[in-house]
Amino acid sequence: MLEKLSEKFSDIVRTLGGKASITEKNVEDAVEQIKLALLEADVNLRVVRRFVNATLEEAKGEKVLKSVNPGQQFIKIVHDRMVALLGDSRQDLQLRGPDTQSVILLLGLQGSGKTTTAAKLAFHLKNSGRKVLLVACDLQRPAAIEQLSVLGAQVGVEVYREDSKDPVKVAKTALEKAKRELFDTVIFDTAGRLQVDEALMDELLRIRDAVKPLESLLVADSMTGQSAADIAKAFDEKVGLTGVILSKFDSDARGGAALSLKTVTGKPIKFIGTSEKPEGLEPFYPERIAGRILGMGDIVGLVEKAQAVFDQKQAAELERKMADETMTLEDYLEQIASVKKMGSVKNMLEMIPGLAGQIDEDKIDGEGLKREEAILRSMTKRERLNHLIIGPSRRTRVAKGSGTSVAEVNRLLKKFEKTKLMMKKMAKNKKYQQQMFGKA
Repeated sequence: MLEKLSEKFSDIVRTLGGKASITEKNVEDAVEQIKLALLEADVNLRVVRRFVNATLEEAKGEKVLKSVNPGQQFIKIVHDRMVALLGDSRQDLQLRGPDTQSVILLLGLQGSGKTTTAAKLAFHLKNSGRKVLLVACDLQRPAAIEQLSVLGAQVGVEVYREDSKDPVKVAKTALEKAKRELFDTVIFDTAGRLQVDEALMDELLRIRDAVKPLESLLVADSMTGQSAADIAKAFDEKVGLTGVILSKFDSDARGGAALSLKTVTGKPIKFIGTSEKPEGLEPFYPERIAGRILGMGDIVGLVEKAQAVFDQKQAAELERKMADETMTLEDYLEQIASVKKMGSVKNMLEMIPGLAGQIDEDKIDGEGLKREEAILRSMTKRERLNHLIIGPSRRTRVAKGSGTSVAEVNRLLKKFEKTKLMMKKMAKNKKYQQQMFGKA
């Protein structure tokens, strides 16, 4: 996620961050590097100019050059400007209370990930306590209705579909059903085209006028860079947008879309797609993303991810086992499952301050957790509950059953012993307990 941009900004932060004194020349050189980094990230040229001019004007003042920590002061200016570029603060969905109906219209070009995003958004709102109905209004793309039906079933949300060629008729009938059956949130998945054209806009305008949405959200592909901002501007001028969802954000190494959108369109980014999983849609926090770009990490986001996947009762039980050293391989297997729910190891490491932009992707063993899980699942439950009984013959059997080697089984058992010791130390760390187990 934003690896290339983060790597360049991290270098700039390291160069100036620790300096006891800086000159106007230092500032100019750093701003020039920032300018090049933004242009390489495919950020809109007008946005780059505005960012660079504002940063240069503020950073060359006496407040920075003669301050106690001028390097840190400069980094703070860059960080604050970056936050402003991304949208200042988190913009949530503007929905009515559960006693009334809220309509969300999803728009976008074909291939932007609109249908997948519709299901993820439905899953997110369902988990927030809302009763959601998904409506299949994409009658253009072959299998779009079937895709939404399958995704709806996966996330446990009802999908309204109809054998019709008129999306406006489908939309109206779906609204009647939603009112009748007390759905408080209705999400419409609409048709897209390969490019913005009059036929597409005319259809979207007719649907919009029929359903009167509270939120009209463009689903834009992060990988398209600043083109995403141009597409958003076109949709906003024709149909009117309330915000943007950036799909495939986890695959975006540059960041041009995120950094261009707010300035070009004036519309906030409300969510980002962070994986293919149903839970892979996250609220967009400008300050946290700015921190990750500058190599400052996002420890708050990491803790929130952990708290979302760790059951509180299980966490309390794990804490007890950590403290008295009774943790077993069965517990270890459960932790692997929880870690997998949090997303890729690489993305988690990038959320730790100081590591963003410094991670060599080739050195991250993405298959490591899968192999460990295979080894653990090849053991009997009795062996997982008491790893001390796993002698040479059992290790040979486990290696064969998991498609690994005896050396890998031995390595896992040694790692588990070390993990138990580390966990015991963590159990005594009050700050760690407050973060991971939610204690007051």
